[in-house]
Amino acid sequence: VALDDIASAKGIDFNELLDEIEAIVYSGTKLNIDYFLDEAMDEDHLLDIYDYFKESETDSLSVAMDELGDYTEEEVRLVRIKFISEMAN
Repeated sequence: VALDDIASAKGIDFNELLDEIEAIVYSGTKLNIDYFLDEAMDEDHLLDIYDYFKESETDSLSVAMDELGDYTEEEVRLVRIKFISEMAN
């Protein structure tokens, strides 16, 4: 099920769902959202953002947004979730 559909079904907006997913991932649970990223994002954008997090010393969203100015906050948050789930957990 697409993440935006899950948000709609739960009666919350997409950013609130991302907050919940981030909390789950930061608690140590691995999540696979590749199916959604494949549908929602251009592969080159995904790889650029993922590479940024691989080379960055912080996972701060505000720092990432400053460095990756060409991407939306949702794109950066989604890829950060993927990165943390794969690399930190």
